[in-house]
Amino acid sequence: MLTNKTALITGSTSGIGFGMARAFAAQGANIMLNGFGERSEIEKLRAGLVSEFQVRVGYHDADMAKPAEILELVEQCGKELGGLDILVNNAGIQHVAPIEEFPTEKWDAILAINLSSSFHTIRAALPLMKKRNWGRIINIASAHGLVASAHKAAYVATKHGLIGLTKVVALETAQTGITCNAICPGWVLTPLVQKQIEALAAREGLPLEKAKNLLLAEKQPSQEFVTTEQIGGLALFLCSEAAAQIRGASLSIDGGWTAQ
Repeated sequence: MLTNKTALITGSTSGIGFGMARAFAAQGANIMLNGFGERSEIEKLRAGLVSEFQVRVGYHDADMAKPAEILELVEQCGKELGGLDILVNNAGIQHVAPIEEFPTEKWDAILAINLSSSFHTIRAALPLMKKRNWGRIINIASAHGLVASAHKAAYVATKHGLIGLTKVVALETAQTGITCNAICPGWVLTPLVQKQIEALAAREGLPLEKAKNLLLAEKQPSQEFVTTEQIGGLALFLCSEAAAQIRGASLSIDGGWTAQ
């Protein structure tokens, strides 16, 4: 389905991002990975995708808080892989604290990585997409882009902002072959969420399994985590011709979280 297309996925060396990379590579897309980690481990991931799916896979270690490095990432994708057809803005960080105790440096970092980075990637990617009059921009927002939770001021603000940015880009590209949409996952068992489970277990003196169930029970009626494969499948649908008129949408995949 995506042979000869190129997908750039930010924050794709683990979790949702790497799941998306696998989903796109399985459909024939060339992949530009981005993220932090041990270079040897990242090289294993990169080489594994090449071997398993017979596609071209690049990597750039751009810090998504730094606009100049983001521009280098997009430029390298275009030069090394021949273009940029699919952009997935997935990179994100989290910090949990009451607002009066929220460190200002954490607020600034979360805004930079969760929201501003998507502005910079989209701004740089659109000219490449317009050359071919085809493109898919997929912003990984969150259930927290639609509803709020206490102690997550920066995360909730950035994810709401990302949905607003999605709508503006969709309107500005409405008469082109480029679409822009947001996916809003609920709880996904990623390293980010695992840290929250461990923090809950430590705070309440609970076994990890009990803490995991408690986390799900609080928000997600299905009582099951969303999987990275399910998110990848939804992203693939957004890249299909059937989704060509889905523009500016925020698609929930959250086990019923935002239906409550």
